[in-house]
Amino acid sequence: MTTTPAIETMALQKRFRETEALRGIDLRVERGTVFGLLGPNGAGKTTTIRVLATLLRPTGGTARVLGHDVVQEAARVRAQVSLTGQFASLDEDLTARENLVLVARLLGFGWRAARARARELLVAFGLADVGGRQVRSFSGGMRRRLDIAASLAKRPELLFLDEPTTGLDPRSRSQVWELVRGIAAEGTTVLLTTQYLEEADRLAQRMAVIDDGRVIAQGSGRELKASVGSRALHVQVADPARLAEASALLREVMQDEVHDGPEPGMLSVRVAREARVAEALAALAARGLAVREFALVQPSLDDVFFALTGHGAEQGATGEAAAPAEVVA
Repeated sequence: MTTTPAIETMALQKRFRETEALRGIDLRVERGTVFGLLGPNGAGKTTTIRVLATLLRPTGGTARVLGHDVVQEAARVRAQVSLTGQFASLDEDLTARENLVLVARLLGFGWRAARARARELLVAFGLADVGGRQVRSFSGGMRRRLDIAASLAKRPELLFLDEPTTGLDPRSRSQVWELVRGIAAEGTTVLLTTQYLEEADRLAQRMAVIDDGRVIAQGSGRELKASVGSRALHVQVADPARLAEASALLREVMQDEVHDGPEPGMLSVRVAREARVAEALAALAARGLAVREFALVQPSLDDVFFALTGHGAEQGATGEAAAPAEVVA
């Protein structure tokens, strides 16, 4: 088995006129793994994937995918990878089965082989019962499953998934997670971009945190959490209208920045000194801020991201989103 990594980049850069979308990205993704590229909107995640998939030409640095240079050997890269973007690339007037047959035919399958592959994919992705329905009638979760199925019409060595669960309900998100695990278990390398910290933690063996076009940390979820070096206090106040007041008080007592916790109305703050936890709870009570629940927990990836960037995963640069969709022909 080759030891060449699935992806290797060095000082990768991409500029759109005055916008620096990528400012020197260094990545190494081993074959047969799920690698998470984690960051907020505009951080550079989608631009990175487009460069690696040969849809954009880098401004500087180098990138090799499956041992091939993305500029000099773009055709060889394209022959071995597949990309599922943020938005479904399906024909809504066709049925699910017709969409899959169409993609298979475009990939060189004969008619009989294309129909057989479509049947296999519909069964594998739990869509056999709706294969004859037009895609326009599908829910968001069903569309996303069909979109990923289309990406696997011809089994790629490397699959790029760009925010595959954005906008999905919890049940559909869990279904997509199971699909990703199954794809990886069969040997396909997966590069997954996401804003969902829980998603990266559950799916990826290793991940890179990217912010403002730079990789600011890499490692496993456990390694990144350990880098914070302290536990976190999660506090949920009874009155949501006083959340900002509670946040300011926690910041004052804990002497650290406060950010949103894992649940609505919950605040999270790193704990440098555990004695301050009792002081913080007492201060909230003295101010008349009733606490619905609190917990002292090991740091989550949310805490890691906040510690590394100083802002939450929903915030950040916006240059990538505003960048023009330049595509390499």
